[in-house]
Amino acid sequence: MDHALIILAAGKGTRMKSDLPKVLHEIGQAPMLVHAIAAGAALEPARVIVITGHGADAVKAAALAYEPDAHCLLQEPQLGTGHAVAQAAPALEGFHGEAVVLYGDTPFIRPQTLSAMAEARAAGADLVVLGFEAADPGRYGRLITQGDTLLKITEFKDASSEEQAINLCNSGVIMADAGQLMDLVGALGNDNAAAEYYLTDIVEIGRARGLRAQVVRCDEAETQGVNSRAQLAEAEASFQTRCRAEALENGVTLIAPETVFFAQDTVIGRDAIIEPNVVFGPGASIETGARIRAFCHIEGAHVSRGAIVGPYARLRPGAELSEDVHIGNFVEVKNATLGAGAKANHLSYLGDASIGAESNIGAGTITCNYDGVLKHRTQIGARAFIGSNTMLVAPVSVGDEAMTGSGSVITADVPEKAMAIGRAKQVTKPGLAAKLRAHLQALKSKRQNEG
Repeated sequence: MDHALIILAAGKGTRMKSDLPKVLHEIGQAPMLVHAIAAGAALEPARVIVITGHGADAVKAAALAYEPDAHCLLQEPQLGTGHAVAQAAPALEGFHGEAVVLYGDTPFIRPQTLSAMAEARAAGADLVVLGFEAADPGRYGRLITQGDTLLKITEFKDASSEEQAINLCNSGVIMADAGQLMDLVGALGNDNAAAEYYLTDIVEIGRARGLRAQVVRCDEAETQGVNSRAQLAEAEASFQTRCRAEALENGVTLIAPETVFFAQDTVIGRDAIIEPNVVFGPGASIETGARIRAFCHIEGAHVSRGAIVGPYARLRPGAELSEDVHIGNFVEVKNATLGAGAKANHLSYLGDASIGAESNIGAGTITCNYDGVLKHRTQIGARAFIGSNTMLVAPVSVGDEAMTGSGSVITADVPEKAMAIGRAKQVTKPGLAAKLRAHLQALKSKRQNEG
């Protein structure tokens, strides 16, 4: 059965006190909206629909950056959750399948939970509502049930004292046949104090039509919403805790788990070792058996098995490390590939470069890749030896098994097996250091006396 995701992302988020739309605030270095889309991806949706409102252009751009085929539809004015879902109708034309309503500010719904909802639909439930047992139900809407059958959803302000004592609460996540959902939403009224169309009312409307509504339960942590900066910080902490636990469960060694920070899409293979104080930005993937030493920052980079990175190294987008590469302390790699067994162990910048297998990059080496307007590449062959403090002024190439002398500025191509030395000739002046020092001391004394 095909699925369509309807993600509600129109809210301003006044309590965030921000010019940024609420759903674009980041958890794990990705907008909350991306987390919601990623959760729904487990259903392999045929359509992804994002309902925008406040900051619509920015929300649309973020949605399309992650899911280029997303349908972004504007809710204006914003008249409640039911009204928001109704805006999805044009994107559902000709669609015959399931619709799932998710929320851009509720980023932690698990794929397994959505699968359980789909199973309940397949077993005969017309409407499936996701509920959770709340430790402190507070002002959540209550789910009034008989077994797993959902009788109605009651808003807290409308609940009796007996209903307020119920701790089974409404997450807002709903799954139903898309056509049926649109019919029910079309029947909503707004006869309430806020004059809004509430999605929760479709349960009573559906039951009046003879439809069966069912509750699927999930852990309360999955329904954690974000409405303030404090809740955003709590959500970030929850996300990091979950990622660390999953990494450990999957066979990754985290020497000090609480000091390692993950991005939304971080991938780490089993038997990788992650030392303390490592930060993964978006697009980082670490293969099995690699070791990331302490105080590294890795973003948009791929590290192959057996490679060692750090300590204090930075891998930027486009860094590709082959097997058994060594990147040492205070080395930065950007948009560069290093072949198997290549080494850059100290204090170097390797940008826009291709470095062959088993080449050695000496301390202080810089690929001078930017001329103020354009970027240029440096090509280094296999088993080359780049002497310490070499400046490679791109575009330039160094052949297989070639060498550069320490302190060289290389501006022309170096053939394979050749030795290139590009530095000024040393001139030694006997006794000049003592004379210069005496002159400077005298000048210093004179200035102190005049002062």
